Amino acid sequence: MQDTFFFQAMIYLAGAVIMVPIAKRLGLGSVLGYLLAGVIIGPAFLGLIGTEGQDIMHFAEFGVVMMLFVIGLELEPDRLWRMRKKIAGMGGIQVAGTTITLTAIALAFGFDWKTALVLGMIISMSSTAIVMQTLDEKGWMKTVAGRSSFAVLLFQDIAIIPMLALLPLLANKALQNNTVAAHVTLMDSFPKWIQALLVLSSVTLVVLSGKYLLRPIFHAMAKTKMHEMFTAMALLVVVGIAVLMTSVGLSPALGAFLAGVMLANSEYRHQLEIAIDPFKGLLLGLFFISVGSSIDFELLLSKPLQIIGLVASIMAIKITVLYSIGKFFKVGYSQNFIFSFGLSQIGEFAFVLLSFSLQENILSKEITDLMMAVTALSMAFTPLLMMFNEKVLMKSKCSMTGSEEEDESDVDHESNPVIIAGYGHFGNTIGRFLRANNIQATVLDNNSDNVNLLRKLGFKVYYGDASRHDLLQIAGAGRAQVIVIAIGNREKRMEMIEMVKKHFPNLYILVRSENRDDAYDQMNAGIMHIYRETLDTSLRVGIDVLKLLGHSSYEATRSAKTFFTHDEKTLKYLASIRNQDEYISAVREKIEELERVILADREAMSLENAEKTMLT
Repeated sequence: MQDTFFFQAMIYLAGAVIMVPIAKRLGLGSVLGYLLAGVIIGPAFLGLIGTEGQDIMHFAEFGVVMMLFVIGLELEPDRLWRMRKKIAGMGGIQVAGTTITLTAIALAFGFDWKTALVLGMIISMSSTAIVMQTLDEKGWMKTVAGRSSFAVLLFQDIAIIPMLALLPLLANKALQNNTVAAHVTLMDSFPKWIQALLVLSSVTLVVLSGKYLLRPIFHAMAKTKMHEMFTAMALLVVVGIAVLMTSVGLSPALGAFLAGVMLANSEYRHQLEIAIDPFKGLLLGLFFISVGSSIDFELLLSKPLQIIGLVASIMAIKITVLYSIGKFFKVGYSQNFIFSFGLSQIGEFAFVLLSFSLQENILSKEITDLMMAVTALSMAFTPLLMMFNEKVLMKSKCSMTGSEEEDESDVDHESNPVIIAGYGHFGNTIGRFLRANNIQATVLDNNSDNVNLLRKLGFKVYYGDASRHDLLQIAGAGRAQVIVIAIGNREKRMEMIEMVKKHFPNLYILVRSENRDDAYDQMNAGIMHIYRETLDTSLRVGIDVLKLLGHSSYEATRSAKTFFTHDEKTLKYLASIRNQDEYISAVREKIEELERVILADREAMSLENAEKTMLT
């Protein structure tokens, strides 16, 4: 019975749902909870799972691929380009510095240069899964430490490619056995120049597909109104990219990341995150459990001082290198500790590199087994080290949220202050008014045709069901100031009111109302900012948003009057246009014209105030 799939699945799930809440309750974090679950149900203790943990780990590494796809969705190409110096600088120095340092130490201990170099490369890797999960849990992804960690991890993912290419060149040909043939792939049968062309073509295909092909496909899926089809399409994209990248010898995580970046400007970005997130979380949890179950306690008990000493020494060396890099790049004290402690472990790619090195006869089985144990333990110790840093070191110097003075700019303030849920005629008026006043809003709408049209008009609208808590969380509701609920469905509005009040009490809630009965229900739900439909009401919502954001009442009201006058003037003109392309062009022109009119009126108002001041 223990060998059946369902029994194994039950054990893994039971271990997770029991240990993770306990670990979270004790302040240890979910990663350590998963690792402890793996240790307890693994061969060392209860023995409910056996040596298949290593095989499951390789399957669960797909969670890392999904995580890189989601990270890519949060990085627009221009933002990634702005990070190029940090990726190449911090990442390149970290990989090179750690590899050189550890190679030199291994040579000093009598290893031959090939073994020393391979060990240096393997140990230079850090765990994308553990670091990104921990940073996300702590809310540090947008800090300097989070961005720096991401830059280094991304460079490491890229560096895996040349490392894997280098290993066969370092192979001990005299000792190679038939296991090497297991790594011969379809690519190996082609000449080198064709291999290079296939690799380049695969990367180009991923980039171009993400930019031009996937949007219309996701639009078609969204039109079906079947969430499971949208989810299936999202999974197909990630799995397909992983298969393509693996077949040409590239990192599937890197391919998924590139596709995510290409879709970062897409209106389906938030919905894709929601579709992928449950699978990503479960697979990452499975990966951490597998790491915990793979720790060789027999080897640990036979060589406790050697293994613990190696773990401590490696992590200390990596912390020193990373902290020095942080100082060089002027990372503040508190952020530098998060950065250097967080990346101090050996990463999951080490398991791949160690296995490959063994089969290429670069490393002996004794060294490989020892390093497997050291790698797993370093990953297991990371959450404890991060907790020690947070609870002891950081509290003695500065708070985690504010940091010291030099870190005041650590948090990335790119979130919009306003969220508009529903962008039909009502929400559209509010959005255009705010935009004309240079107030950026995050817009959510679940009508794919409407989203597609609005994107053509130049509005940054995202497809998704705004009544979902997870979508609002991703859209920045935890950091926004105002939410305008402008969706057309009455029941959905009431559902959304309750959800926002429960999960985002920080938000001012402004709600569209169809009629008196609708307004009564909203008042009974505790909502004070209720607006019944018509153009005047939409503009009144816009005025209140401006006032809540610090604009004077006179300025906001005058701006609304200017908007109304301009809107009335352009209404008949736009109504006469029948061709859609002409209409889109005309609307874009009138939007820009309105922004110029509002700006000119604001300047005139400033001049009037200055003249009044001089007269008095």
